Amino acid sequence: MRRDALTTFTDLGVLPPIADALERVGITEAFPIQEMALPVALTGNDLIGQARTGTGKTLAFGIPLLQRIVAPHDRDYAEATEPGKPQALVVTPTRELAVQVSGDLQKASTVRHVRVLTVYGGRAYEPQLDALASGVDVVVGTPGRLLDLANRGDLDLGHIKVLVLDEADEMLDLGFLPDVEKIISQTPELRQTMLFSATMPAAVVSLARRYMRHPLNIRAESPDETATVPATAQFVYRAHQLDKEEMLARLLQAEGRGLAMIFSQTKRAAQRLADDLRDRGFAAAAVHGDLGQGAREQALRAFRSGKIDVLVATDVAARGIDVEGVTHVVNLTCPDDEKTYLHRIGRTGRAGASGVAITLVDWDDLARWKMINDALQLPFPDPVETYSSSEHFLTDLGIPAGAKGTLPRAERTRAGLDAERLEDLGETGKSKGQRSRGSSGNRRRTDRHDGEARRPRRQRRPRQRTRGGKPVDSDGAQQDQSRSETSR
Repeated sequence: MRRDALTTFTDLGVLPPIADALERVGITEAFPIQEMALPVALTGNDLIGQARTGTGKTLAFGIPLLQRIVAPHDRDYAEATEPGKPQALVVTPTRELAVQVSGDLQKASTVRHVRVLTVYGGRAYEPQLDALASGVDVVVGTPGRLLDLANRGDLDLGHIKVLVLDEADEMLDLGFLPDVEKIISQTPELRQTMLFSATMPAAVVSLARRYMRHPLNIRAESPDETATVPATAQFVYRAHQLDKEEMLARLLQAEGRGLAMIFSQTKRAAQRLADDLRDRGFAAAAVHGDLGQGAREQALRAFRSGKIDVLVATDVAARGIDVEGVTHVVNLTCPDDEKTYLHRIGRTGRAGASGVAITLVDWDDLARWKMINDALQLPFPDPVETYSSSEHFLTDLGIPAGAKGTLPRAERTRAGLDAERLEDLGETGKSKGQRSRGSSGNRRRTDRHDGEARRPRRQRRPRQRTRGGKPVDSDGAQQDQSRSETSR
């Protein structure tokens, strides 16, 4: 549930067409980051916003961005210097975040009909090139593909009025800052720049100093960067590896459980767990780096639409995933550090909602967990030993006493992953005959030479027997042997 509004978007100076578009999708109340950022950003000032994901920062920069550009239906659009060239650019660290930001911008611009294009690697170039050629107003994308298109001359950044760097600390972690600087260098100096980041490491501060003009700093939360989300109830259990899947199967039957995300350390473990949960009757799917982009987007669409309600993901694949209605987040194993822990459990308890975060710690990971516990000042220094049948486990999470390791057939009401269409995205780097991984979880088959016909296999010659380096057949060998025996 959303908190009580302190200010409406109209009170904050948002234009009626944008406020009306947001009201059509039920967004009428401004969150703290929006209340603090909008009065500054709407004046055209550079802005540094420090806030976690899920706090409403997309609209904090999205609304000013949309108000600065001239839309195709505006009276003065034809008078623009280069109509159809991008006027605003949003750079995000991941594909999933780019898709989410684009979706929010499109919701806010349905009345003005602003053209928003999403670009990222793993998809075919042609649709993106066609869109750029026909004209776009806002481009949202990841650094690699943005820089590639700009260097090719297909993306003209010379008319950008507003530049947004979203989740700058994540771009630093993924090694994207050099590409980001190259992108910035191709935009006009007299632009508005907004940078948003959950934390402010030295490299991000340095980036802001080099490319921003007297930015105002907005912090929508406590200065303590290691604070956990207060609306999220946290549970930590010491669990045995062989019992975890059974624990998860019962946990997913907890009362009031909505959408659930499970984090896995490895791609293989994520796929194996998703397959196991499907076998147990749950509508589950995996998202990880071994999947093609089409399969990843299929799983995310199914998760957002409710066709599946369990998503198993690795950390990298889950960056930027922002889905409403996630009530439970589970760490299948102990995270690597406190930052990863905060990122994972931040998938729930978003935008004022409450959530539940469960972490299953192996015996071997107790020392690492204690470091996380101390860094975040959590009250779980020594997690209690817990099994799928432990009474405190069932009580803590509201699991019915009679719950078993499979979902009863009467409760299997979700359509499942197969009900969501798998799009052919023309993924790059793959041969046309390559099969993408479907819901069955089978690995893709990749030709040895992409784009080339498979060469016929050479017939293998039979091995020849030799004696003293000279080939002999079996008959000759027997004859030689008989002569040798006769001469003795």
